[in-house]
Amino acid sequence: MDSGEPTAPGSESDASSPRSGDATLDDSTRATVQRRLEALIRENRFTIAVVFPVIGAVTLVASAEGLLPAALSYNPLLILFGTLVMRSPLVVALLPQVDRRAALPLTVLIAYTYGIELLGVRTGWPYGTFEYGISLGPMLGGEVPLALPLFFVPLVLNAYLLTLLALGDRVARLVPRLLGAIAAVVAVDLVLDPAAVAIGFWSYVPPGGYYGVPLSNYRGWLLSGTVAVVLVELAFDRRALVDRVRACEFALDDLVSFVLLWGAINLLYTNWLAAGVAGAFCLGLLRTDRYDLGMVRGT
Repeated sequence: MDSGEPTAPGSESDASSPRSGDATLDDSTRATVQRRLEALIRENRFTIAVVFPVIGAVTLVASAEGLLPAALSYNPLLILFGTLVMRSPLVVALLPQVDRRAALPLTVLIAYTYGIELLGVRTGWPYGTFEYGISLGPMLGGEVPLALPLFFVPLVLNAYLLTLLALGDRVARLVPRLLGAIAAVVAVDLVLDPAAVAIGFWSYVPPGGYYGVPLSNYRGWLLSGTVAVVLVELAFDRRALVDRVRACEFALDDLVSFVLLWGAINLLYTNWLAAGVAGAFCLGLLRTDRYDLGMVRGT
């Protein structure tokens, strides 16, 4: 019952004001940081999306061919740094969409990434028997790279985001969205694995018929891709994510980096079919109407 007396300092209603003010301050700080990060990406798009993957392709091929000094050849710090830089547009684009809802599915996805890779290394299932040929940084349990989610999760996110744009008005339909994203994830590995085998990142025992990659690897990626896409679907508000990707011109720049890096390596090692799939991704990116000759020229 209202006593008609003014609220005393320190009472419940008065105490709520600082919390509200702190929340507003936090939101304002986050928005300011987001704007600065976006400005940084926009100012350096060409360097991030074109220059870095081209340099990466040259140095990785030079490492594979024994043309670099030992200190630079397959240097894990350079590999991780370059990967982080190329991933930055994707991370900055998705930051506003990462909230409490996303925390659990993304955590499960990271744990799954480690788990399925450890299972693959130890048993040969589901990808086929394979082994790492170089160091990709610190190893978890001495078996799989600690930075594995940095390599795998963005590939799934890129495939999912490209599917959201490619579907147009059909994006609201769950089945086409999931099937399209899963197919895109598998297509990503049709580009990645042959190039990675060519430069010695890993190898299969025995080698498979697709530029050294066995069919079992793609059955494994079909499984991994399905689980990963479902978790990404659960992590984000689809409508808000579609709006964000449509509005953020650099959201798919990491996929541009991927196509340039691994597509170029496939071309240099005459993996023509894999290079053709990379070309198909190029066409898909061009159809999003956010990439043109100005992007290539850095203007």
